Amino acid sequence: MQMWDCDCAEKDGKYYLYFPARDKDGMFRFGVAVADKPEGPFIPEDNYMKGSYSIDLCAFKEDDGSYYLTFGGIWGGQLDQYRNNVWDKNNKESEGDVPAVCPKIVKLAGNMKEFAEDPKDLVIVDKDGQPLKGRDHNRRFFEASWLFKKDGKYYFTYSTGDTHLLCWAVSDKLYGPYSYGGVILTPVLGWTTHHSIVQYKNQWYLFYHDCELSKGIDNKRNLKFCKLQFDADGGIVPVDGSIK
Repeated sequence: MQMWDCDCAEKDGKYYLYFPARDKDGMFRFGVAVADKPEGPFIPEDNYMKGSYSIDLCAFKEDDGSYYLTFGGIWGGQLDQYRNNVWDKNNKESEGDVPAVCPKIVKLAGNMKEFAEDPKDLVIVDKDGQPLKGRDHNRRFFEASWLFKKDGKYYFTYSTGDTHLLCWAVSDKLYGPYSYGGVILTPVLGWTTHHSIVQYKNQWYLFYHDCELSKGIDNKRNLKFCKLQFDADGGIVPVDGSIK
């Protein structure tokens, strides 16, 4: 089994760990494991979540107590081979003026172990309201989704992958569309980065990784964090990821 990026959620005193792992055919599916404590031990369900695919999960709790997953990753994460939740090996990453492959969002059932619906596209649009294009590697989604809410706005954040940026998009609605906002983190040492954003005692923080300690050798990663600031309009102030 090969487990990739995962996330955890708490509901009614139980902790649910969501993780992507390859099945016997090499396809990514999501498993869920349950524990009574955040440190575990976590006991996995016998089977993967029906209808799940790809990688890089984020568990998001809405104000009404309902839970959602955002997910996806192209290339190794296989998202580019899906259309309308159906896999076909002949599907490829979008190119040129074709709309970019979208990350996904799905509501969880009340038992936290199943999808309550089919995954939907989380569409990221430009200032003219048009979906980002496949050729737009500096803004289109690649992997590493993270969703949070601030001042009534939904912020979807993600990695552009091969152009090594963390970006953000914002919406008034959970399902979007999300308007591209800008860069959160400029490129770090190491191939791409992954992140989370949380608020603690009225301060927002960005957690991410780079390869400074290993000096980039084999892209061995170390964890970092920093304060995250917002401007008067709710925009995220970019962080310089270069090694000082």
